[in-house]
Amino acid sequence: MSEINHQIVEKKEIIKAVLFALVLGIVILVSAVLPAEYGVDPVGTGKLFGFDKLYVPEDMPDNFATTTGKTFPLIKMDKAGSGPEVKIPVEVDNPAPEKQFTEREDTIEVIVPAGKGIEYKIYMLKYGKMKYEWTTDKETVYLDFHGEVKQEKEVTDVYFESYTLAYSNNMVGTFYAPFEGKHGWFFRNNNNKDITITLKLKGQYSM
Repeated sequence: MSEINHQIVEKKEIIKAVLFALVLGIVILVSAVLPAEYGVDPVGTGKLFGFDKLYVPEDMPDNFATTTGKTFPLIKMDKAGSGPEVKIPVEVDNPAPEKQFTEREDTIEVIVPAGKGIEYKIYMLKYGKMKYEWTTDKETVYLDFHGEVKQEKEVTDVYFESYTLAYSNNMVGTFYAPFEGKHGWFFRNNNNKDITITLKLKGQYSM
């Protein structure tokens, strides 16, 4: 009858294995689990490897939206366009012209300084058509795509309508001018570095 040999593991080897597993567990906890699950990044590995983007707090307030791992204030309807105290000018109801601007195509670079806002507008006749595409070179910007009615008399409070309010780093669309006047974008850069926006336009407008 053959004898069965049992491998004897020394006590020191068992302790080493336990300590190694304990250290490995702590490393994984600190570098991955804490940034991803709890938003805590004590050694910076969450930001380095992108684990922090996985964290979404359960008690995030209702007035915040999440995009690309960042939070932005929600935009409310009352922010769109002029307030109720600004009267709609009669020029809104002017008829469209018989002939629109000749179609053209342009590419423009707009630099939005860090912590500041800037406007870029073109001039369109009523019912003129334009396709647009824009993208940033890095971060997200706040935008208000809006139009101002051309009025015969100069006024203190200019009436405007907002077509799109959002936080984005890219947008594409087709636009039909509801009235004659200036139409375009207000971009705000809430980051600490300048942002360059490349804007492509194609349609019936004047620079």
